[in-house]
Amino acid sequence: MNSTVEQPETFTFQAEVNQVLSLVINSLYSHKEIFLRELVSNASDALDKIRFRALTEHDVMGEDKELKVQLIPDETGQTLTIRDNGVGMTREELIKNLGTIAHSGSTAFVKALQEKKEGDDLQLIGQFGVGFYSSYLVADTVTVQSRAPLAEEAWQWTSEGSGSFSIEPCELEGRGTAITLHLKDEHKEFNTEWKLRELVRKFSDYVSFPIELEVTRTREEPKDESDPEGPKEKVTEVKFEQINNASALWKRKKEDIEDEQYNEFYKHLSHDWNAPLARTHFSIEGRAMFTGLLFVPEKAPFDMFSSMERRGIRLFVKRVFIMEECKELIPEYLRFLRGVVDSDDLPLNVSRELLQEDQMVRFIKNQLVKKTLDLLQELADDQPETYEKFWSAFGMVLKEGIHTDEKNRKKLAKLLRCHSTTQEKLTSLDDYIERMPEGQSSIYYITGDNPATLAKSPHLETLAKKGYEVVMFTDPIDEWVVMSLTEYQDKKLVSVSKGDLELEEPDEEAKKETEAQAKDFKGFTEAVAEVLGDRVEKVEISKRLADSPCCLVVPEHGMHAHLERLLKQSNRDVPQARRIFEINAKHPLILTVRQLHKARSDKLSDWVELLYAQAQILEGSPVSDPGAFAQRLSELMNAAVQPEDLVVDESVVEEEVVEETAAEETETSETAEEESDAES
Repeated sequence: MNSTVEQPETFTFQAEVNQVLSLVINSLYSHKEIFLRELVSNASDALDKIRFRALTEHDVMGEDKELKVQLIPDETGQTLTIRDNGVGMTREELIKNLGTIAHSGSTAFVKALQEKKEGDDLQLIGQFGVGFYSSYLVADTVTVQSRAPLAEEAWQWTSEGSGSFSIEPCELEGRGTAITLHLKDEHKEFNTEWKLRELVRKFSDYVSFPIELEVTRTREEPKDESDPEGPKEKVTEVKFEQINNASALWKRKKEDIEDEQYNEFYKHLSHDWNAPLARTHFSIEGRAMFTGLLFVPEKAPFDMFSSMERRGIRLFVKRVFIMEECKELIPEYLRFLRGVVDSDDLPLNVSRELLQEDQMVRFIKNQLVKKTLDLLQELADDQPETYEKFWSAFGMVLKEGIHTDEKNRKKLAKLLRCHSTTQEKLTSLDDYIERMPEGQSSIYYITGDNPATLAKSPHLETLAKKGYEVVMFTDPIDEWVVMSLTEYQDKKLVSVSKGDLELEEPDEEAKKETEAQAKDFKGFTEAVAEVLGDRVEKVEISKRLADSPCCLVVPEHGMHAHLERLLKQSNRDVPQARRIFEINAKHPLILTVRQLHKARSDKLSDWVELLYAQAQILEGSPVSDPGAFAQRLSELMNAAVQPEDLVVDESVVEEEVVEETAAEETETSETAEEESDAES
């Protein structure tokens, strides 16, 4: 090659390169291996550019029409070369694109095309600016050889990243760019075959151009071709092998993809042995263009509720892997999702590792949530048994969204499944409403530890007699769910263990009866309140009890006993809550204690304390003083035994004595016979 420039020219970087390079190497990139992703992205960018130019410049490719990226490791020289046959650069472009930190050749190229109203279909990957300088994460010297299409000259750019670079002519066969990294001693593993295969598979497996790796293979061949079975000799061959799939599954049409292909891709993505429970594959066009492929796993990971639990989906830009766990694109209550999002124009920071929080990011996030909730609702409607499996694995996580995601609360509430007092299987709130008898206007619920215990709660008695179904919430998160979900389908959610439970509008006669009953029991309720003191807010006649003598009720704006226990188990400082002590004015025990109050008021305290402890046990709370409770129970049981219960029936005693004597005589006779036989 003839060139007017015979000696290397030295240039100074246009930016404060030492400071910027230090920032790139030490701050922007958390993993050294990211350099290969950046350089392959730039190579793919150059291939996209030449392919686009070929649409109008038919001779720009010449005879070299097979576009590809090649990786050429040299363990002896400790170098790694990334070669492409893309658009290449002239001397001026090398100075402009690589001489200024953060200058983006791709951005400038796209801007020029947009001014011409062209390039709508161009697929550009990466920015040939800061990304290129990630090379210095692993190399102490970088050499770039480049040749523009149809150009006769090739140029070499060289720099140690220390403030300056040099430009000189070079020899390079064909168009394109070859970047050679002179690897540091501690990073020489990056020119080994196994490491390069691993990184390409991890970061660039779905780049749409072939990525080829130069490998050396040895095989045995006969020395004499006419004697195949004769002596062999070893033949060493250097060749290129493609190491990426070069086909993004999520970019293909759904009708062209088999279920097995989806399943295998999910297993590769998630390292899960099982096939996914459900999936959704979609493309969005509009404010932001992106493709998504989301999977719902069959089983929950063991660390789903751990603070270190991995969550997020893989982010690609133009098929190039950007982030393993992109948490910014999905809410925490959908952390069980696995999948990919591939955006054409998602805004990224200069390192492409951290997303910028802007309207486009929020748009993509909203679309992902919508697609996921639509998928789950479709699953619930069309495959209820499959949805039951999902709910068993991830229901408690999905409930978090009812508390945190006000925008999608109605959709999430429709997906809610819970136990109830009348159904063997889990039920939805929609099905609950369909079963509501005439006259019921609210959705009644109760919270606690498990359905079996809640089903026996005294708070349900009057509701059961009226035929009202009660929803049972038994997960810890449910306490926060019912705080946020105050109504559903215009039906108010009412706690059966809270406040004044008005099941129906009382008529005048019922009101008079209630008032008369309260007046009649006034002296007794006041005496009970005096015994319990400030442990209760008040004592009143119950409207919810039918078979039990008493219960504890949470005030309207108070904290459920279940929530109180959960907070105490978490070592939270929970103030002592005062309950309403309700008594069943028609229960025989209450009537007896009331008579006892009139006849022996000194005994009232023990009985009231016993009833209060019973109510604590029924609501699931610990008894305040277990020792005093046990002693009081023993004393009252002993006192309750009537003297006539201890009278002995003499005739029964005589019969028992006769039977015992006969049994003893029989036993003695048998023993004597055995001894006689032994002597013989």
